[in-house]
Amino acid sequence: MDRAQLADFLRTRREALGPEDVGLPRGPRRRTGGLRREEVAALAGMSADYYGRIEQQRGPQPSEQMLAAIARALHLSLAERDHLFTLGGHAAPQRVSRDEHIAPGMMRIVDRLGDTPAVVLSRYAETLLQTMPGRALLGDETRFTGLARSAWYRWFTDPASRGLYPAEHHDRQGRIFAAQLRGVYAGAPDGRAGEIVDALLTASEEFAGIWAGHEIGLAHTGRKTLLHPELGPLDLYCQTLHDPDQLQTLLVFTAVPGSPSHEKLQLLAAVGA
Repeated sequence: MDRAQLADFLRTRREALGPEDVGLPRGPRRRTGGLRREEVAALAGMSADYYGRIEQQRGPQPSEQMLAAIARALHLSLAERDHLFTLGGHAAPQRVSRDEHIAPGMMRIVDRLGDTPAVVLSRYAETLLQTMPGRALLGDETRFTGLARSAWYRWFTDPASRGLYPAEHHDRQGRIFAAQLRGVYAGAPDGRAGEIVDALLTASEEFAGIWAGHEIGLAHTGRKTLLHPELGPLDLYCQTLHDPDQLQTLLVFTAVPGSPSHEKLQLLAAVGA
């Protein structure tokens, strides 16, 4: 671990970002253009004291999880993230098997969606990031571990995951998920998609039956109905943005202005709190 280089690298990256770059207000009393240490700490989900000690070349060696959180908060590129891990005394994450890093451009978009339900998914339907309204709408989907991180796996193994959709939509939703999984599996059957398929073939007769049908190319329509435990049904439109480099997808949920569902979306912040 190179404490001096690590501290210097973090300082330069922090000073290169303005509050607007990460979705924060500039405020009338800000004298410098860069982010403050406490702002980086808040974005990374750690204490200001912990982050401050890293920049001051003090404190314990940051864990891989802490470095990943800092990389995300500072909108680092993949090369910068790998450099950060090296300075922190850890091997850089393998890009082939780990795609949790969200590209800076995608992060800038998400930062500007603070009042909108949005979620970033990996190629394996794993939730990497949610806005606060997105968490209030869908629940905290980042809390899962192992194969359960994938929405495909949860759909066929956890009945609670289906409560978000009306019962009459469950059959098609399952077929769409299986078709999405097959599309990824076809490109790399020996990777993580293969692990999900093998586990589901053992755990779910429903999945095995759908998988045998070999459907491919099924997709969601732009409009869907979601069931919220407190607000009830919401008729929403789901826009998607794909990052071809990271193979990640940004989902943004909106409603027709003036509609009952639009009014319910305005209540998500209060419900989430």
